Amino acid sequence: MPHLDFSNDQDRDALVCAAFVSALPVTGAAVSIFGTWLPETSVCTTDNLASRLDELQFDLGEGPRWEAVRTRLPVLLPYLRSHQHPTWPVFAQAVNETGVEALFIYPLVVGALDVGVVELYSDSPEPLGSADQALALALADRTAWSLLDRILTMNELQKRSPSEAFPLARREIHQATGMVLVQLGLTATEALMRLRAHAFANNQSVRDVAREVVARTLIFTP
Repeated sequence: MPHLDFSNDQDRDALVCAAFVSALPVTGAAVSIFGTWLPETSVCTTDNLASRLDELQFDLGEGPRWEAVRTRLPVLLPYLRSHQHPTWPVFAQAVNETGVEALFIYPLVVGALDVGVVELYSDSPEPLGSADQALALALADRTAWSLLDRILTMNELQKRSPSEAFPLARREIHQATGMVLVQLGLTATEALMRLRAHAFANNQSVRDVAREVVARTLIFTP
């Protein structure tokens, strides 16, 4: 599994998100890398709200980004506040407390590979036209190929120089998941769910809970 770190390419990563905002009638964007073969890593966000929406869905384990990843199809919600969302009620409640009126989620896929997701939001309730949808799909496809190329390049560099470790975004979460897995005898998926549940119940982020687990100030006992 490759270790991903885009901290040395912040300018280039910012352009990845900015491309969607400049080309489409949306307010903000966030791009994350993750899939069955990749650790979850945030690539870029255009603003604090885009970052918050991405973090909320990761912490809660629910929201349209997960639907897009599961179905490998875009999830378009131009009138976000006008509908009930029974499959992700907690995220729906949280997002209603923001100024977000529309969400447009596009999975990043290359063939059979799931690379990640791009999350677009708008502060006005307005659907994307057919031309904008086609452009969004084209941008998502280009982004998926570009990110996959960087992932494979990083992996090759690491193989050539094993001593050069690439810091992993959200490293504490993955480490804490392994620790909870051992403590409770769970699968990795179940251990991450325990972290999320604890974070939600205590009004914390998953990252903060993970840091407590890694520091051993929080121990999950059977």
